Amino acid sequence: MSDFGDKGELQNLVNVGDNSARDNILSFEELLKNVDGSVQGDSDICPLKHSFSENIYVREISIPKGMFIVGKIHKHEHPNFLLKGDVVVFTENDGEEHLSAPCSMISKGGTKRALYSKTDLVWTTVHHNPTNTRDLDELEKLVIADSYGAYEKYLHSTKSIGSKIKNLIIKTLSK
Repeated sequence: MSDFGDKGELQNLVNVGDNSARDNILSFEELLKNVDGSVQGDSDICPLKHSFSENIYVREISIPKGMFIVGKIHKHEHPNFLLKGDVVVFTENDGEEHLSAPCSMISKGGTKRALYSKTDLVWTTVHHNPTNTRDLDELEKLVIADSYGAYEKYLHSTKSIGSKIKNLIIKTLSK
C-alpha cells in the first residue's frame, strides 16, 4: 500500500474544480482552515526560527511528517532551502513537484505553495531586510502580501516608482 503523496495525489486534492491553479490553492487553503484542529500561522506544531544578518532575514520552519500546509504569498524572488525531508509541493506555475533534501530553489515573487510533508521537514527561506528590522510584524509587511490583490497592488506601486526614477533620470540627462 502506498503513502499519501504519490505522484498526482496532491494535485488531485488541490484541484477542486475547473478553476485556475491559483483559485484551487486558495480553495484548498479555505478547506484546511475548516478542519478540526487545524492551525494557522506560527505554532508549536511547526516552530519557526528567525535569524538575522546585515540586510538579511532568514526564516526556518520545522514541519512534522503528514502535514498539509498552504504558505503565504511572498512579494519578492528569494532563495529556499529544503534542508531535511521529502515533500510534495503544488504551485500555480510549476504544478506538482516531489522534492527531497538537500535541495535549493529560487521562488518567484507571488508564489503560493500547497504542500504535503511525506517526512519531517526543515525548510529555510532567505529574504532581503533593507531596514535591518527584527520586528516580525514589520518583516511580514516587507516580505508577505496578504492576498493576490495586495500582491498586484504592490507590483503596480513598484512599477510606478521605477517609472518615476527612470523618467527623472531621462529628464536629468536630457538637460
